[in-house]
Amino acid sequence: MKRQLRQVGETDRELVRLSAALPRTRADDVLTAISVAANKGRLWWAVGAVLATRKGATRRGALRGVAAIAGASASANLVCKLLFPRRRPAAEEVPVHRRLTKRPTSSSFPSGHAASAAAFTTAVAMESPKAGLAIAPLAAAVAYSRVHTGVHWPSDVGAGALIGVAAGLATRHWWPLHPDVPARTAHDAEAPLMVDGEDMLALVNPSSGVDGQDPTEDVRYAWPKATLIYPDPATDIRTQLESAIAAAGGTVRALGVAGGDGTVAAVASVAAEQGLPLALIPAGTLNHFARDVGVRSMPDADEATENGSAVGIDLGEVEVDGPSGPDRRWFVNTASLGGYPEMVRVREKLQERLPKWAAGVIALVRTLRHAKPLRIELDGKRIAVWLIFVGNGTYAPKGVVPSRRPALDTGLLDVRYLRADLPYSRARFLLATLTNSLTASHVYREADVAELDVRVLDGNRRIATDGEVGPLGNHFRFRSRPRALTIYRNHP
Repeated sequence: MKRQLRQVGETDRELVRLSAALPRTRADDVLTAISVAANKGRLWWAVGAVLATRKGATRRGALRGVAAIAGASASANLVCKLLFPRRRPAAEEVPVHRRLTKRPTSSSFPSGHAASAAAFTTAVAMESPKAGLAIAPLAAAVAYSRVHTGVHWPSDVGAGALIGVAAGLATRHWWPLHPDVPARTAHDAEAPLMVDGEDMLALVNPSSGVDGQDPTEDVRYAWPKATLIYPDPATDIRTQLESAIAAAGGTVRALGVAGGDGTVAAVASVAAEQGLPLALIPAGTLNHFARDVGVRSMPDADEATENGSAVGIDLGEVEVDGPSGPDRRWFVNTASLGGYPEMVRVREKLQERLPKWAAGVIALVRTLRHAKPLRIELDGKRIAVWLIFVGNGTYAPKGVVPSRRPALDTGLLDVRYLRADLPYSRARFLLATLTNSLTASHVYREADVAELDVRVLDGNRRIATDGEVGPLGNHFRFRSRPRALTIYRNHP
């Protein structure tokens, strides 16, 4: 072992000498700037922000990359540097013009910069090989810059890169990769050809999403003959649509929507109740429903309506009994009770002065910190929970991060909840989440059912459906409604 370590050290010194002997060029300044920019992962946060502006695989890659950096940084800086102390190369090993103004003082082994660069690139490449290939040269430059500026030995960089690759691959343990294909449904449906959107009533939400882009132009391009309406803050979207349909005197043959999941859910509920097909242009932040349906962009929606290509899919329904009387809500993705509706309420309040993402993070932290158990009867059985998740259809993967639906025609609800009546339930939940062992945890339960009855024993609670806070209630009856909605999409 000593002989091998000695050989590594000799190789390191020789490689550093070769690097130091390179002639001075403009690349010296570039490598120094890149090395400094990558401090504390700032460079990769910036690259991730750019990737996240494009929906789909690149955005998922950016999110996965940020998660990978967290794992790589913790492994390299908090674990390995403490276990394997090593002196950094002497400043005199490299020319003066390459030396960093502020040299790091922590252990040289391994390179945290190389670990973060490799982790981010590996994670992005798993979601989007093209994006991963595009940023690979930058990652390589960051890794080499640590040798070029004389703050790491080459073996430090090699070890850091291996840690980073492992961290990127390890994200699949909690966040499995899945094929970027639409969810299945066995139900073909008949829908009229909507040439240029004639006889279509389309609701456009210009405030959906985080890009600040009004989707009106896309809607006008796809459906130039459609009648467009915009959400009225003083009127419920469903009421607004129902009034517009009635005023049209039976000439509306399809509904269209351009917005996020909350807007889509409201329009979908009217489409289901009126027996009208729905055309969808995704214009929200994450567009979970559009992704599962297989409508990724305006051209997808335009082609499907021009061809009259449609399928039948399930919807979720919840009946609410509360102080304001009975109410009914449809949901295309999820519904929830407990901590999540409170988080949405806090997030909406914070959004008055903060960006949506920042408001969401702060709201989540506050909600988890101050959460109180919810005492309920779940299908007649008394239990205390922190939260209840109800998905429209069976989600995958099982566990804490349900991310997609393989099928849209299961006729089932995906029910998951966290118990609050067992000792240290939140701590046990956190430990099970970190070890990806939730399915074996006693504090976490999940089941696929056609119906669910929830009665709140202490007062009233708000329900959230598709990210929107709904009415107060003390009795909630959930059910799956098979083939409730006909939606335009191209057949695979």
